[in-house]
Amino acid sequence: MDAGEQIRMLQHAVKVAGLDASDVVLPADRQALVGSMRLHYLDWGGSGHPILFLHGGGLNAHTWDVVATMMRSRYRCIALDQRGHGDSEWSPEMDYGLDAHVRDIEGFTDLSGFSNPVLVGQSMGGLNAIAYSARHCDRVAALVVVDVGPEPDEGGAQRIRDFSSTPELDSPEDFLERAVRFNPHRDREVLRRSLFYNLRRLPNGRWAFKHDQRRMGEEARDRLARERQRLSREIGNIRCPTLIVRGARSDILSDAAAQRFASTLPRAQWVRVEDAGHNVQGDNPRGLLDAMLPFLNSIGL
Repeated sequence: MDAGEQIRMLQHAVKVAGLDASDVVLPADRQALVGSMRLHYLDWGGSGHPILFLHGGGLNAHTWDVVATMMRSRYRCIALDQRGHGDSEWSPEMDYGLDAHVRDIEGFTDLSGFSNPVLVGQSMGGLNAIAYSARHCDRVAALVVVDVGPEPDEGGAQRIRDFSSTPELDSPEDFLERAVRFNPHRDREVLRRSLFYNLRRLPNGRWAFKHDQRRMGEEARDRLARERQRLSREIGNIRCPTLIVRGARSDILSDAAAQRFASTLPRAQWVRVEDAGHNVQGDNPRGLLDAMLPFLNSIGL
């Protein structure tokens, strides 16, 4: 897919979302060396307050394209491919724990020279943003957590893991059919666009997801469960303005869990976005924008 086709597909995604972007452009592809890890990121340019977007597990930075398209004229939007995902390097040690992700965010924000960015994270990226904010709240202007919290629904998490661990298939079209069955509410061409950025061709000619599936092994899940317990004890350190977003169709975060999460933080609120499941930014980017922009306005950003 050349640049012109990529723009056309992004324009389609913006239109399907019920949004109107008069100047749709592609972000710049950039690389950063953080410690010994090479990380890829999308830079939408601009000189406004910086926002760092962190995707969910099994996804990549392009999951934020529609949201960043609508925000780039006002904010400096950066979307990071986290380790083991997208076009970033895979960890040779299979280190995909919270501490490793926090180190990446620390190094990336220092390298980028960001001053008090807004962190926006979904699912895995939301947990990483929570962990970073708990340790560096004085360096975060605001936190937006999308459809994740201290009390995940294990049934919903397993359903997502089953999809994300799809073995290699013969063609992108095979992946598209599986994606349509997994999320029948999503526009077919929008799903096709997402897969363009999230598939790689193997030496044997077949296709696979770009992310490192070793990160979802039993040992890694046990480690994450322990890290979540520790994170639950650190959450009270988050004092920055926080918005917790729940997709109304989500089977990961319930209304009650979102309310409990918000009640543990001194400056938090939560909102439910209709017509969205776990991947709110993909299912209903307009609804996410309608939640985020008033929140950022209310704190002067």
